[in-house]
Amino acid sequence: MGLLDIVPAGVITGDNLRKLYAYASKHAFAIPAINCTSSSTINAALEAARDNKSPIIIQFSNGGAAFYAGKGISNKGEAASILGAVAGAHHVRQVAKSYGIPVILHSDHCAKKLLPWFDGMLAADEEYFAKHGEPLFSSHMLDLSEDSKEENIEICVKYLERMAKINCHLEMEIGITGGEEDGVDNSEVDNASLYTQPQDILDIYNAFSKITDLFSIAAAFGNVHGVYAPGNVKLHPELLGKHQEFVKKELGLESDKPVWFVFHGGSGSTEQDIATAVNFGVVKMNVDTDTQWAYWAGIRNFYEAKKGYLQGQVGNPDGANKPNKKFYDPRVWVREAEKTMVDRVQQACKDLGNVNVL
Repeated sequence: MGLLDIVPAGVITGDNLRKLYAYASKHAFAIPAINCTSSSTINAALEAARDNKSPIIIQFSNGGAAFYAGKGISNKGEAASILGAVAGAHHVRQVAKSYGIPVILHSDHCAKKLLPWFDGMLAADEEYFAKHGEPLFSSHMLDLSEDSKEENIEICVKYLERMAKINCHLEMEIGITGGEEDGVDNSEVDNASLYTQPQDILDIYNAFSKITDLFSIAAAFGNVHGVYAPGNVKLHPELLGKHQEFVKKELGLESDKPVWFVFHGGSGSTEQDIATAVNFGVVKMNVDTDTQWAYWAGIRNFYEAKKGYLQGQVGNPDGANKPNKKFYDPRVWVREAEKTMVDRVQQACKDLGNVNVL
């Protein structure tokens, strides 16, 4: 029995999302979450997953969502970020089913200072739920890792109680992912903060499971955003196995992997680290930096190959009066960017064991 025998194609939420993560955990694969900033990057991610016969996660960061709305729109009060996230979500919902794959629609890191953005998206979820019986987004991510564990859990619980009413999944972060991403700079944090403790996971599990099982935890095991030279980042994904053992033992659970974990800072990670994390219950891995580079590489390669045809509207190596429209047409060079991004997303699926699982 394949995945499409269990969940439908298109955006999935609630019980179908539950089934997908349970299936991924059981079969030891994870789903890449691709940060998207435009309809072009969304389409590339969906195309890659379709051709790999894989489920995929489309997610928007705060800055990515604002860019989707348009840099000409003010982001005062997170207005552009709310608008862009909702617009992007509707785009995904409009096209996802046509790609024939299950799609999780997600929002990325939301720190405390960005909670108005979270509130705006959740209001859109509730409005959509009232009309369609499911939220607009499949899930959202609260990143309160800079706050105390107690406050982190308290705020998350408040939102989870609201989200549970519309069957919306919550991803939370405990411990800090180093490096810098989307305006959040953790490059100078204390090294001890990069490793979550087993008791932290148990406390979160206890608090959240009283409300719903639709939650996942981004636990820190040395993760760092961005790409660094080999040897500069020391990941310890085996810690996730210790967390699973601790929760199972303390609560007397039967499952060897009771927690759905999320892998942040995955760009540049070794295949072995990724495989170890997945074996210990990671069902989602964020991919952003690598796909940004892949998208740019397609444009760069096209320009280098066609440079002589891109110096003016008329005139190229074939003749002084030859037109160049078919080279500078955005549909041409944007498509080249999509092709190289498709390749990188497919590689992420392969690294996570997420190929031919439908």
